[in-house]
Amino acid sequence: MTGTDRSPHPAIGDTVRDPRYNRIGIVTDRLGPYLQLRPLTGGREWDADPDHVEPATPPEVLRARLAEVNARSLRRPPNS
Repeated sequence: MTGTDRSPHPAIGDTVRDPRYNRIGIVTDRLGPYLQLRPLTGGREWDADPDHVEPATPPEVLRARLAEVNARSLRRPPNS
């Protein structure tokens, strides 16, 4: 590849940021022209355009994990 080529699309297992939804996800599959992304702590996958996702930075990954864990803890029923 030359310096003017676009970098390759993310691979399965890569952690990326989807600017369309401003979400961080792990690439789990490719379906047609789209990537399938799953939230870092699990959950429902969504489609993302591979030409628009960006590698997630470590601070972005940490913020996303904390936000998902906090949201899940608020939905948890109280212990009996």
